[in-house]
Amino acid sequence: MVSRAVVGPGIAPGVRAAAGAVALGIGLLGGFQLWANRVAVRLPFGSQRLLAFLALRERPVLRSHVAGALWPETTEARAAASLRSALWRLGPVGPDLVSSSGRHLQLAPTVAVDLRRSVALARRLLDPAEPVPERGVAISALARDLLPDWFDEWVVVERESFRQLRLHALEALCARLTDLGRWPEAVEAGLAAVAAEPLRESAHRALIRAHLAEGNAVEAMHQYEAFRRLLLEELGLEPSPAIRALLVEARGVTVG
Repeated sequence: MVSRAVVGPGIAPGVRAAAGAVALGIGLLGGFQLWANRVAVRLPFGSQRLLAFLALRERPVLRSHVAGALWPETTEARAAASLRSALWRLGPVGPDLVSSSGRHLQLAPTVAVDLRRSVALARRLLDPAEPVPERGVAISALARDLLPDWFDEWVVVERESFRQLRLHALEALCARLTDLGRWPEAVEAGLAAVAAEPLRESAHRALIRAHLAEGNAVEAMHQYEAFRRLLLEELGLEPSPAIRALLVEARGVTVG
């Protein structure tokens, strides 16, 4: 356990005095960030990896497993030493960030994590019984990837899981907003889904449907043609009959 009297490097000014009652948050979407009382805290990369690893897990994790996963290419003793160093470098807020219980470590339950909030939001969007949130809230929460510049295996697996969840949620949001007649927001959600995965046909279908519902057949055709060109260039494929039928049935537009 990190002592509150020990100050590790990289702690933002003013954090020490507030360590006993500090509001802590971890950002994993778009890149790693740590906030203490809304002030950004700089940490060594090893400590960042430790917090990210724990933030991706809801339950306590064995210290030996944490050390082995974060430092797999070294001996058990050196990995354990690296873990102790990463804990020490959390500084005076370390005990408020990481809970230690015998042989286990866990992110402290009071630490807010943006990924967890976004996952909960995505699941609500996929539930038709849940209300659609206010403008812009869901889109901004689902617009970014999990730690996009990190390539550890334990990050890659979680990133793909979240990517699939947020894509489905953005498509569902686009469809629900379209049905509610909130067309500008629907288009915005559809564009976010397309930006997240340009080759995903279901995202383009949701966006085209929103354009058509708003009465913008030309915009729908432009979106279709842009997708068709991209699909041909990247994969040598044509769009499916389903997306072509969407245009034909909705507006009687002839498509290639």
